[in-house]
Amino acid sequence: MIRRYGIDTSILVRLLTKDPRPEYERCIAKLASLVDERSYEFFASNQVIGEAYIAVQHHYDVSGDDARSALLMLLQNSGLVRPLNGRAVIRALMATAGPGLFDRLISNGYDRADLEVFTLDRKMATLPNVRKL
Repeated sequence: MIRRYGIDTSILVRLLTKDPRPEYERCIAKLASLVDERSYEFFASNQVIGEAYIAVQHHYDVSGDDARSALLMLLQNSGLVRPLNGRAVIRALMATAGPGLFDRLISNGYDRADLEVFTLDRKMATLPNVRKL
């Protein structure tokens, strides 16, 4: 039986930065072991993705574009962690124009709860299911 788990920001940041190296290697080995030997699946929520996006920029001096690219590669290609909200988050990470990543993650979270969003932000208001107040 497949067991599903969420990860927190500390794990996602470690996977993105590989810093410190010994902690990264331990984290990768443990996750890979759980995925391979116990059929675990690991997911990152929109909140964790957003926090990691900001954390690597602030603490590791990574540009927003590089943080977005690293998240995209990790969540699509690692085989260890996937976005909890699936393809919509991948599309949000791929978008480089218009509303920002956080606006897209916020909109996605509400959309999954079948809620329409109100905003004062004109860029965010261009997203589906988002209206300007």
